[in-house]
Amino acid sequence: MKTRYFIFISYRGTSYHGWQIQPNSVTVQKNLDKALSVILDEPISTIGAGRTDAGVHALVFCAHFDSIASDLSIRKNLIFKLNRFLPKDISVTTIKKVVPDANARYSAISRTYKYYISRVKDPFFDDSSWFLHGNINTGAMNDASGILLEHSDFTSFSRLHSDTRTNICRIFSAGWEETENRIVFTIKADRFLRNMVRAIVGTMLEVGTGKISLKEFEEIILVKDRCKAGKSAPAKGLFLVEIEYPEEIFHIKD
Repeated sequence: MKTRYFIFISYRGTSYHGWQIQPNSVTVQKNLDKALSVILDEPISTIGAGRTDAGVHALVFCAHFDSIASDLSIRKNLIFKLNRFLPKDISVTTIKKVVPDANARYSAISRTYKYYISRVKDPFFDDSSWFLHGNINTGAMNDASGILLEHSDFTSFSRLHSDTRTNICRIFSAGWEETENRIVFTIKADRFLRNMVRAIVGTMLEVGTGKISLKEFEEIILVKDRCKAGKSAPAKGLFLVEIEYPEEIFHIKD
């Protein structure tokens, strides 16, 4: 009988064509499955908490897999061996045994993303933020964030022709913070559509630069048409930073 595990990782997405395995593409999942299969000496196929697009990063990402091993969470040096095998831009942080029906994608309560905008040219953050010059009204963009919380259908911020069954999402919080050299957008929801955060950021920047009004921003949401929203922000500034799960899935009765 196999045991189910959650594996938590972080990765820099610059060199990858997203998380999910795709033909003729280098992906995070492909590298992780290979590492687990070699180190555990059994075929391992992970199921991720969701998709991340090419170039998107994850401070926290979770996947589940099944193994014949009884308790990998207490195996000494396992994480060290996996990290030694994996490329330098993918890191395993934790492996936890979970209940048999736990699912990295469907058991998640919430996910949190951050988008980073740099206000100065900085070579050390070029691959992890979007450099923008000019005046940006973060107060107006925070007003737009409040409008997001009043709605649930985000078709206007969803990738066209996706296979998503519903575009309904519950956004718990959203807002912008500004420091001397950076502007950071944080958004937490029960689920996200493909390209949703980047489309929201791109459209909010049209509010912040005075190209559209708050009323027009809300009209974009209501019209449910991706073509009416702004261009997607570049992938390199987007980070998945947290995935929340119910505590009971980690309480195993042996």
